[in-house]
Amino acid sequence: MDIPNNKKLHQRFPDDFVWGVASAAFQVEGAAREGGRGPSIWDAFNYTPGKIHLNQTADIACDHYHRLEEDVAMIAALGVKAYRFSISWSRVLPQGYSPKNAPSRADKSKLINEEGLAFYDRLINLLLENNIQPWVTLFHWDLPLALQMEQDGLLSSEVADYFADYAELCFSRYGDRVKHWITLNEPWCSAMLGHGMGLKAPGRISTEEPYLAAHNLLLAHGKMVKNYRDNFQAQQGGQIGITNNCDWREPKNPNAKNDQAAAQRALEFFLGWFADPIYLGDYPQSMRERVKERLPKFTDEERALIFKSSDFFGLNHYTTRYAEDMANIDKDDPQSSHGNGGISSDQDVYLSQDDAWEETDMGWAVVPWGCRKLLEWIDQRYDHPDIYITENGCAIPEEDDLAKAQNDSRRVEFYETYLDQCAQAIENGVKLKGYFAWTLMDNYEWEEGYSKRFGLYHVDFATGERNIKNSGRWFQALLSK
Repeated sequence: MDIPNNKKLHQRFPDDFVWGVASAAFQVEGAAREGGRGPSIWDAFNYTPGKIHLNQTADIACDHYHRLEEDVAMIAALGVKAYRFSISWSRVLPQGYSPKNAPSRADKSKLINEEGLAFYDRLINLLLENNIQPWVTLFHWDLPLALQMEQDGLLSSEVADYFADYAELCFSRYGDRVKHWITLNEPWCSAMLGHGMGLKAPGRISTEEPYLAAHNLLLAHGKMVKNYRDNFQAQQGGQIGITNNCDWREPKNPNAKNDQAAAQRALEFFLGWFADPIYLGDYPQSMRERVKERLPKFTDEERALIFKSSDFFGLNHYTTRYAEDMANIDKDDPQSSHGNGGISSDQDVYLSQDDAWEETDMGWAVVPWGCRKLLEWIDQRYDHPDIYITENGCAIPEEDDLAKAQNDSRRVEFYETYLDQCAQAIENGVKLKGYFAWTLMDNYEWEEGYSKRFGLYHVDFATGERNIKNSGRWFQALLSK
């Protein structure tokens, strides 16, 4: 395909706008049992029969661990000036514990894995040598397995301290070069999909655990931020924030007050669940009223810890759905149990899609205007924060075939239309400061294994060979001078 002229689109963004690509350690690194790395909950999950597409594992993934120089060169070739990646907690602390919080039985001389720390030193230095700023995510779902087995993982009252001590190690080791930190990636997924619906590690199903896991994740975020601000930020001069995910919820009938309320409630149960305590001081009132005693309460000290604990608003966004009040729905319809976030009984929200909307290979609707509306909702609700879209992209079917993958015109159109709406949001006054495409290259897509491809580069998972797609060439053209 011919690469369209996209200079006019680029000109709609500020000169200091941050353009980047993103990835996650577990999805790309491989080397699962090399270099002193310990297992995470995702290693256990992908070895549990039936949990992952074709029982595929991330043992090799993209082999990023061994192909670091090649992959940084690919990032540089795109022309982006930022790369968002995550640190594997169990690669740097194989048992999960730092010397500060280890049980007495632990051999403290073996808790810190210098070989794992050195890998991220190399990555950070290579990025900076190529004029690419590292944006480091501290936790992208891969909790060390020992903390799950020995401490009950995210349900533990002590887990926030483990997060804080792990983060301190990273701040002290890398903070002289890393100026952008993200504490948690999509805690909604860890809480709801990991502890509510059982779709992601650790694979638990409950109507109570998601709220406790989410509460502990917010406390972990708060403690990581406090540690950074108290002990590192002034000297190192960086920023720290959190990335939440959210789809837009559009009222099915925009003139019906109950659908308007359902859409608002759906957003509060999705994004407000994690953003409201940070920006407004507590969980949304709609959650307090409906979840009742299952929703933990913050102490005054905890509320102060979390309030205003993000220097920027990180957002991962992919799709849009219609929201209706469940009062509209036939309760005998088997689809009526499909609610926002999986616990429809807590929300009374029914979700649907327009048959006219195109879907990606994930079954997610392509609705660019939903991105703009969500950005404007965040801007209004949270008093005009600096926003960075830290993930946005799409999976296209049949991309195992290299020729089809390289001619990914549908992905090019996705990026064009979503970025057009991002530019419109900026023109409407939203303080959108950056955009990270998901993802650099095809990788291990969690429970979907290798069946879904989001990459700007195609990966042959048999050989590891990388080839740029036309969407990657489109970004090169967008960002070229």
